[in-house]
Amino acid sequence: MPRPTSAKPRALAKPASQGVSLKTLAAHLNLSPATVSLVINRSPVAKSIPAKTQERVRAAARELNYRPNFLARSLRQQRSFTIGVVVPEISEGYAALVMSGIEDHLLQEGYFYFVVSHRHRDDLLREYPRLLQARSVEGLIAVDTACAERVNIPLVAVSGHQEIPGVTNIALNHAHAADLAIEHLVRLGHRHIALLKGQEFSSDTKIRWESVSRAARQHGIEVRPDLTAQLEGESSSPELGYEVARKLLARGAQFTALFAFNDISAIGAIRALHEAGLRVPQDVSVVGFDDIQSAAFQNPGLTTVRQPLRHMGVLAAETLLQRIAAPAKKSYPKLITVEPEFIVRGSTGPAPRAVAAD
Repeated sequence: MPRPTSAKPRALAKPASQGVSLKTLAAHLNLSPATVSLVINRSPVAKSIPAKTQERVRAAARELNYRPNFLARSLRQQRSFTIGVVVPEISEGYAALVMSGIEDHLLQEGYFYFVVSHRHRDDLLREYPRLLQARSVEGLIAVDTACAERVNIPLVAVSGHQEIPGVTNIALNHAHAADLAIEHLVRLGHRHIALLKGQEFSSDTKIRWESVSRAARQHGIEVRPDLTAQLEGESSSPELGYEVARKLLARGAQFTALFAFNDISAIGAIRALHEAGLRVPQDVSVVGFDDIQSAAFQNPGLTTVRQPLRHMGVLAAETLLQRIAAPAKKSYPKLITVEPEFIVRGSTGPAPRAVAAD
């Protein structure tokens, strides 16, 4: 139990820049080493320690440059306290926001992590889970990455849609997301809507396209082949959206709105529209998907379906650590569904009357 917290911390003879030991830190705080250890290592038992005391410990650790000995902790408990994270690539957008949530929670809980990017290469998709397990990771998080094989450790898949033993899938409610976007455009009078599908390899492409097609039919919108295009290429650059929008325009079909697979492709599509002499949103409204950090700072600001990406990352890390903490527990969540939010900005507006009346 912690000693009384009213006592003044003792002065340290050792300069803070050199760091201190756990015992020295405890003596400085007039607390027992066990109490300080529980707080520093974020043990579940630490919840019984008053919040003010926990904050005192963490503040003193920062001030005195205390660094816990993670190697000793790992050897003592025979655990690595390390997680493996598999992503397609590290770039602006979806994966980066999910990673920020994963990182925050793992650091808060005192875990290290390895991040590997497979860039959609089949050999790396097969090898990385094995290599990470060989490095004694206690669990895996797969971000927008198809899980083809079962692994021997807990696995959480962000945007996972396959039922695989041992895997917890965290997925967006795509049906609701598609309905929000299509309904918004229909209410603005849009009847001719161009649709951009994701790349074949994306985990979300199939379910999102099915959801968008269903929502369009429910709102009386025809899904026309001449107004449908698919992103091609492995890059996460706006160039993919730019190129596919140029192809749509080259077909000569008229549309008053464009619903993109993600914000990155929407940004590229807007450039293609501008180069074709079309104004956004006066001539063509554009809707993105994800709500990446730069979406609000486009000109005009991008109307988009917001995925709670950072929260999905936190949820993935939190769920994985819960499963690691209870390895003998046979039941675990197979699917965790999160809800979207529709964010209206300047890239959407009423459909032009001439085309809307067709």
